Amino acid sequence: MMAVMEHAYYASFGYQITSFFAASSRYGTPEDLKELIDVAHSMGIQVLLDVVHSHASKNSEDGLNQFDGTNACFFHDGPRGNHDLWDSRLFDYSNWEVLRFLLSNLRWWIEEYGFDGFRFDGVTSMLYHHHGIGCGFTGDYNEYFGLHVDEDSLVYLMLANHMIHSLYPDCITIAEDVSGMPALCCPVTQGGGGFDYRLAMAVPDKWIQILKEFKDEDWNIGNIVHTLTNRRYNEKCIAYAESHDQALVGDKTLAFWLMDAEMYSNMSVMSPLTPVIDRGIQLHKMIRLITHALGGEGYLNFIGNEFGHPEWLDFPRKGNNESYHYARRQFHLVDDQLLRYRFLYAFDRDMNRLEEKFGWLSSPPAYVSTKHEGDKIIVFERANVLFIFNFHPYKSFTGYRIGVNTPGKYMIALDTDCEAYGGHQRINDRTEFFTENLSYNDRQYSLLVYIPCRVALVLHNVDNY
Repeated sequence: MMAVMEHAYYASFGYQITSFFAASSRYGTPEDLKELIDVAHSMGIQVLLDVVHSHASKNSEDGLNQFDGTNACFFHDGPRGNHDLWDSRLFDYSNWEVLRFLLSNLRWWIEEYGFDGFRFDGVTSMLYHHHGIGCGFTGDYNEYFGLHVDEDSLVYLMLANHMIHSLYPDCITIAEDVSGMPALCCPVTQGGGGFDYRLAMAVPDKWIQILKEFKDEDWNIGNIVHTLTNRRYNEKCIAYAESHDQALVGDKTLAFWLMDAEMYSNMSVMSPLTPVIDRGIQLHKMIRLITHALGGEGYLNFIGNEFGHPEWLDFPRKGNNESYHYARRQFHLVDDQLLRYRFLYAFDRDMNRLEEKFGWLSSPPAYVSTKHEGDKIIVFERANVLFIFNFHPYKSFTGYRIGVNTPGKYMIALDTDCEAYGGHQRINDRTEFFTENLSYNDRQYSLLVYIPCRVALVLHNVDNY
């Protein structure tokens, strides 16, 4: 949950915190928030708070700034105490009282409201004196270890994770770090940062870049696979195709990048399926599935993206004449049986149910056996499940050989081309695939499949499940 901690400026999306211990009054009372969390728990849902300890509002009337009349009460004095891009104040994590304040704040949200953990915002800004401004991280270790690392901030994050996991072993902590700091998600006892997960922030950026800059036939399959698998061993990642960063004003949701203005006129099942809408629906499903299956050990969905929410998200501000028009989520779209959004939602539901059945997120990373640039085919195995993606815009393949490591009979567990998901039902979902004793692509066995264009298949081994 975002924007829960009280903030003065609504259009800051909850990131200019003024009152760290207060639940925002915009949405109701503290008791309402407690009830919401209790109801979520009764449904088996864990609730994480988007906690902002990386900076604070510079408001002095209603915030922490100049709390004792000086600039150096909770924050660094001088330039080090200001974030140039965010126009906010930066904490002095070497100050004993600052540590007490922030650690107490974490305990407060857990003990008073019952939150099950945190997503720490702006961790990259905390980790480095340069705050990541103007830095492109390549993975070279010199970028992560040196005098440019803010050791006080790093120690605070280690302290916070140590406290949380010691007092509340079931709590989850997630780091929003774009830099890829090594060992950030290793236990504190190993000298790590102590986080359970980090957000795989390169993945949604890659999808937006591809859709903006490349024609479908020019997609770099190897680069897509590299982006989805580029994570350190034993450091868990939360993968996502898009989040609030992509949906905010100035950008567009994934569905809107794919289908744009046609979403206003051609999403009705009463109108013909245009090439733009057809492409958008098929790729939206495939992008979500490959991100879910290959991208990490957790999957994040931003509100509305599960059914391809159109447009973007914006809050009232001077730049839009204080308009609330885009400060909304149109949930009625998915309930309308005459609109195609329900197809995207049905696919999302079944994709997540399939993961519950096979548990690929909690399995070791996938083995990618095929990434064919010409055919635009990606094949990988994870959790004894076989994933086949054909991203080619018009080439379908019959008798396409796929390498597998487990012999037996395979059947379709999920087909993005299914009619219930807005597909063309080019494959019989009762088709049986049998392995041959023929090694292929470094796999001991292989099988032949028909894989139409812009379709993903998930096959499971019925003999070994």
